[in-house]
Amino acid sequence: MTGFPCGMARRRNAASRPRLAARPRRPRWPRHLGLSLFLDEEEGYTTVAVAVALLVSLALVLTLAQVQWLGSHAADVQSVADSAALSGAQVVKAYTLVAEVTDACVLTLGLGGLFVMGAGLIVCAIPGMAPTGLRVMDAGGKIMDARKDFATSAAENLKELEGCVPALIAADSFVTVEANNTGAVGYAGVAIPFPEEGKSDFGLADDVEIDDLEDAAKELGEASDEAKEAKEALDRAKEKGWRADCVDDPLCMRSRAASLAGLSGSENPDYTSPEGWNFGVALLRARAYYAARSAQEAPASDAVDERANSAMRKVYYDYALHEVNRGFYTQNADGSVSMDLPSLAHNTAETKATSMYTQVAWPCTQEAQGRTIHAFAGCPGAKGASAGSATLAQMDAGAARECSACHLSTTEMGSVASASTNISNGFEHYWRIVVEASREWSAAKAELDAAEEKMRSSGEEGADAFDEALKALSVPRPKLCPPGAWGCVAVVIHGEAESPGALASAFTGEADLPPGAAISAATLAPDDATAENNILSRFFDSVSQGEDGGIEGILQGITGMWGSLLVGYGSAAEGISGAARSLFDGLDAIGLGAIADWLSNTLTSIVEALGFQPADMRIKKPVLCNSQDVLDKDGSTQSADIRRYIQAMPANGDVGELLAALGREFAHDIRDVEFTIAELPIPGTQIRIPLKVSLGGLGLV
Repeated sequence: MTGFPCGMARRRNAASRPRLAARPRRPRWPRHLGLSLFLDEEEGYTTVAVAVALLVSLALVLTLAQVQWLGSHAADVQSVADSAALSGAQVVKAYTLVAEVTDACVLTLGLGGLFVMGAGLIVCAIPGMAPTGLRVMDAGGKIMDARKDFATSAAENLKELEGCVPALIAADSFVTVEANNTGAVGYAGVAIPFPEEGKSDFGLADDVEIDDLEDAAKELGEASDEAKEAKEALDRAKEKGWRADCVDDPLCMRSRAASLAGLSGSENPDYTSPEGWNFGVALLRARAYYAARSAQEAPASDAVDERANSAMRKVYYDYALHEVNRGFYTQNADGSVSMDLPSLAHNTAETKATSMYTQVAWPCTQEAQGRTIHAFAGCPGAKGASAGSATLAQMDAGAARECSACHLSTTEMGSVASASTNISNGFEHYWRIVVEASREWSAAKAELDAAEEKMRSSGEEGADAFDEALKALSVPRPKLCPPGAWGCVAVVIHGEAESPGALASAFTGEADLPPGAAISAATLAPDDATAENNILSRFFDSVSQGEDGGIEGILQGITGMWGSLLVGYGSAAEGISGAARSLFDGLDAIGLGAIADWLSNTLTSIVEALGFQPADMRIKKPVLCNSQDVLDKDGSTQSADIRRYIQAMPANGDVGELLAALGREFAHDIRDVEFTIAELPIPGTQIRIPLKVSLGGLGLV
């Protein structure tokens, strides 16, 4: 049934309907118009009309099917070209990833080695730690040597690997095109990288001068040893003075001052250890002691000898009080000490060099034997008239004679000091030890100051050498420009193809798809979504936990620091300076001292001031782009070049034949080759891990 009523049916329908009033009949179609073949007298469609409509509809359906088939297969070549271009760019991505990871390893090995040497320099600045510091320096130097070997090998092999990229791009894109030859239409094509030859600069193995840093560390170590000896002498001197002042062995200044002068409390303090004690404590104690002894001095009896000795003791105490008051101990604002503790005369010879010998303090009388000097007024031997006063020096010069009763003389005056100095129960005995210790302390302090000045000078030289080496490492990293860095242009063609036989008929005939071609281009663009997806973190995990030569379980110390540097190289955080600060600050646990602490802060400031910028380690992904943009970067602006490529390409053949038609060379498929970039030394260990890539996927093995 056609759905169109024919003439007989219309008559039957009309007979069955009730008759209505007669209507005026229309005039019949003139037969000369030729429409009667399709329309009957009742204006209905004839069987012929229905048959023709069916045939036309069928022809249209079959024709549209052929058009649809031709259109879809004609457009498929563009999709194949897009896939070929993207597969070529994928090779460039893989190579770039390998090169960036390798460069990161080279830089962080250098930084790690240099930071370890900086730590060694700091340790050398700790008195007594020079041997340890030099061992740390040696460890850092070995890392720097390993870094140089790794960088040299990596630079050579990356350059060789870069030379393989065009062939790998061609091979991968050819395989992609071949994979689409599964239907009636066959494709042939290949991707071409632009630039075709790599323009990368593999300056990975630039020398970093560390000899000056090592020399500075040796000089610093020598000065540190000198400082250690001076510091030990300083401590010994201080302990010696403290013991003489505060520790009974068998007695000391403190106990003698308490017993002989009755001193107590703040005038006679006790210190149980050298910490907190200083030579100023002993000086203040001596001042209080001699002031008290001078005020308290009186003869114990009326005996001439006792009265004479008391008079001489009084002169001695006054002399000693004057001397200790003249002495000084000052702690300056800069932490230095100014000190002079005076020695007291303790024999006749030394007495002649003091005010006691020249002091006009002794009364004289004119006796029958001549002018006579006395120890005190009222001496039984003073029977003559007063003859003024004289000094012991004048007496020794013959200006006065010795009294036969009191026997005042320079020798007797010298004995007063000698008695209490040369025996262990005298205050002066321990004061003399304190004075000796103070001078030993001052000499040791001068030696320590000189050694520390030498240390600071060597430390400054080391810091300058560290700065220069760090600047050498901080130069702009090698610029990668491998084949395909600007993009990969794919050229794909397909030959003539016939439509499926099911779409052919007597009404439409056969339709052939004429030969066609398409070009496409792809390049690399950073994927912002991978900004926090640190490649280096995953790489460090892989080398630290690998089955062959893995270092799991010993990731500590130097190795851990290198891991922080490696991961921080591509991090937005302060990675590099943070690793240096963490390493240097960690040395505080062993006690740095002033010079080492200064050096630690100096090296940390150098790293922070240099301002290492984190590398852009976002993963780059292939994206389609305008092929003309790629050609413009290469300078190939002539569209005629592309037309020549298309015309020259055979409809079939292997990748070598296709490239040859395009004027390129391809020796053989190398995708099954495994390539070793270099052996990566793991800092702090003896482990070396080979970094291998499989050229089939250009991925780290």
